[in-house]
Amino acid sequence: MKLNILHSEDFENGRGSSEKEKIEGATPGHIADQRFEDLPPDPDAGLSEEERKRIDRKLLWKLDIRLIPWLCLLYLASFLDRTNIGNAKIAGLPKDLHLTNGQYSAALSVFFVSYALFEPLTNVLLKRLRPRVFLPIIMILWGICMTTMGLTHNFSGLAAARFFLGLAEAGLFPGVNYYLSCWYKRCEFGIRSAIFFSAAAVAGSFGGLLAAAIIQMDGIGGKPGWAWIFILEGLATVVIGVLSFWMVHDFPDEARFLSVEDRERVIRRLKEDKQSSAEHEEFKMKYFWASVKDWKTWNSAIVYMGADGALYAFSLFLPSIIDELGYTSIKAQLLSVPPYAAACILTILVGYIADRTRQRGYCNMATSLLGITGFCMLLGGKSAGVKYAGTFLGALGIYPCIPNTISWSSNNTEGVYKRGVTLGFVIGWGNLNGVVSSNIYRQSDAPRYIPGHAVVLAYLVLFLLCGSIVQHFLLARENAKRRAGERDGWVAGKSQEEIEMLGDKRPDFLYTL
Repeated sequence: MKLNILHSEDFENGRGSSEKEKIEGATPGHIADQRFEDLPPDPDAGLSEEERKRIDRKLLWKLDIRLIPWLCLLYLASFLDRTNIGNAKIAGLPKDLHLTNGQYSAALSVFFVSYALFEPLTNVLLKRLRPRVFLPIIMILWGICMTTMGLTHNFSGLAAARFFLGLAEAGLFPGVNYYLSCWYKRCEFGIRSAIFFSAAAVAGSFGGLLAAAIIQMDGIGGKPGWAWIFILEGLATVVIGVLSFWMVHDFPDEARFLSVEDRERVIRRLKEDKQSSAEHEEFKMKYFWASVKDWKTWNSAIVYMGADGALYAFSLFLPSIIDELGYTSIKAQLLSVPPYAAACILTILVGYIADRTRQRGYCNMATSLLGITGFCMLLGGKSAGVKYAGTFLGALGIYPCIPNTISWSSNNTEGVYKRGVTLGFVIGWGNLNGVVSSNIYRQSDAPRYIPGHAVVLAYLVLFLLCGSIVQHFLLARENAKRRAGERDGWVAGKSQEEIEMLGDKRPDFLYTL
């Protein structure tokens, strides 16, 4: 018996929407029949294909307008709050708090410890508490932590504030990526994830401009300029968090801004794409273990650490790197803006290309080569101009790979809680490498920072590039086996519910390459 595999694009082209495609010799428990029996009622039954497409476009536009802009604002605030310590450093923070180089690095590192350790748990909390409760609460908490960083007087206070900042922020990035995957089809998720993550590049760009303005408040209220960076940005985050109680929406089956018919449309189109994450599912430990035992979880974590380790090294120390090129503090803040702006544009472009081509692995490989070239320039360049150009290529090679890798992992993991746990592990492990990133740019290595640049280069080559190559070819090999019918035995004798529980192990689930 060989399965007749349907792709998600088959539904978009109308194939499979008018009649059930049968499996040769299928029994009532097999996949083709089961997929359609589980679909919710079709509110557009009887309409032409053109009318269906028009309704679908309007639905996507409604989702994009209500979800994406505010989520981008949340991540902009998050990334700004975790990386503005780099701007505060060149504004005098280590001198005023009498920090040694080791203490400054420790203050950076402690954020990533709490951040990474709690990330695998946060998606379970997001699902149970609902997004419009969970996300605003953690925002308010980290806004308070951010504000207290501006009130510290020594290393102990700074380290404590950074620890709790990481704890509170842990739920946002994996939570929002998981949340978006519950709304959009696999071929639509990448560009939305890229737009969401581009807020990080905007935060880097905006952070330099904002810091240059805020440090002019030096001395007001007896506070130095770097303290005002933390206080004002922290208070702004609290305000955004309070507003989020009204601006963040729940999952599709409970979203208040959708009509009953639109909820059915969202759930139906996701089920046609072989996804079930839009609906409720009872948590069981077997979903956790399914993620732990899946090789894709750990290979994706390796790929992601290559991008994320490089990202934090770059974002935390870019102002210092530029400052060491001989520019003044304010000019160094301003010169950090253009690389981030360029990275923002390329991040969205790569997300669009990856969605269209469904070749996320190739997009990772090609983009990582830009970052590798950039850090080679930083290592070998002699002039300030060459090194500054290297920061551009470094940003271009790192930022687009973050959302693309997350989208890749999400596309290839099916099941409400399994996907949530997997994204938590992947992102958590990537962020744990922020501990490494926080300690590789030592002041004693200025102005060339050779050890720091070399470590980032190794991350890009060994983990991001090589990891993407390995994952691409392993997934391609598995898809070939499924197309050839070599995995059909996995569903033999199973009931409809048991087949559904296989998730991405179903023989008709084809991985995104």
